[in-house]
Amino acid sequence: MSVSVHINSIEKKFEKVEALKKLSLNIEEGELFGFIGPDGSGKTTLFRLITSLLIPDGGNIKVGELDSETDFREIRKITGYMPGRFSLYHDLSVEENLNFYASIFNTTLKKNYHLIKDVYEQIEPFKKRKAGALSGGMKQKLALSCALIHKPELLILDEPTTGVDAVSRKEFWELLKKMQKTGITILVSTPYMDEASLCDRVALMQKGSLLALDSPENIVKKYDGDLWQLSSSNMHTIIADLSEVGSGIKNIFRFGEKVHITSNGLNLEEVKSVITEELKSKGHNNIIVEAAKPQIEDCFLDLMEEN
Repeated sequence: MSVSVHINSIEKKFEKVEALKKLSLNIEEGELFGFIGPDGSGKTTLFRLITSLLIPDGGNIKVGELDSETDFREIRKITGYMPGRFSLYHDLSVEENLNFYASIFNTTLKKNYHLIKDVYEQIEPFKKRKAGALSGGMKQKLALSCALIHKPELLILDEPTTGVDAVSRKEFWELLKKMQKTGITILVSTPYMDEASLCDRVALMQKGSLLALDSPENIVKKYDGDLWQLSSSNMHTIIADLSEVGSGIKNIFRFGEKVHITSNGLNLEEVKSVITEELKSKGHNNIIVEAAKPQIEDCFLDLMEEN
């Protein structure tokens, strides 16, 4: 079983801060949907509104046919929620935490073991260990097991891989893909742009507003402008040294060990000429400029500049 989620013109303020600004989008049944954006973009606030932990200042949210304000008890019965901060009982063991959460929903670990088997079997050898003594990746799997123990139709995960090592992140997303095949609707937020490509669709968010809503592939296809990759002998000062470059250069930003440059209406030789002249005057050598293929992070940064 899975449910759709309908978010209609949602507004939420905290004193003078507009956390969400008339946000609207629909999530289909069985989707693995990602909310992508930096801290402060409104992801956690939106999740708390969907789960009825907060009340909106305007607009409404429906989970299936259930209203988040009037039907909150029913929504909580069909929703599994994993908050960004580990919130299980540190002084209880892995097994005790699971039994406790199962009892809240009038079920048992034994009865619903099949629901969490793929996740739980990875931490089951440590079932007697206190939750507070687990590693980051193991805490993540325990929290996910607790969120799944009552067979939810909607699973909401708030930045589940933040602070977790790369191997655990990969394993976690493999588990999400397996769970999606059972028909569950999954909402996940993340600040990691590379995780966006693992979702069916994504909402790119910034300061409470929606920058883009589409599949990762389509967002990349809509990238406007030409993209170039740059490196030189002095990567520490390269951004500052290009701060005054003009002549058709649009955006300049750090991208891993390289720098990405966007331009409009310039070919590769023209970009090379402009960049090389500017950097050589600032003492740079071994300057390499080459064409680059846009990724979702490039699209997000470009959209941020436009807005």
